[in-house]
Amino acid sequence: MSLTQEKMRADIAEALEIAPEEVTAEANLFDLGLDSMRLMSLVMAWQDDAEEADLSEIWEHQTFAGWWGVVASQSAGA
Repeated sequence: MSLTQEKMRADIAEALEIAPEEVTAEANLFDLGLDSMRLMSLVMAWQDDAEEADLSEIWEHQTFAGWWGVVASQSAGA
């Protein structure tokens, strides 16, 4: 299974206990309540779905758009 934008948004929302609609492209995920432990858990779970992507770059971004950009750019380059 590959990591989709919808799955990524849903996983973030679940981790933050908010509605997926609240995870907008430009919302700062840390302002929404994300912490380093939740981020680590998400990245570890996504590694299975995004085998071709190096998700270590995700740490450099604070928005959903930034995170998805990492996944999309690496998937396109694979």
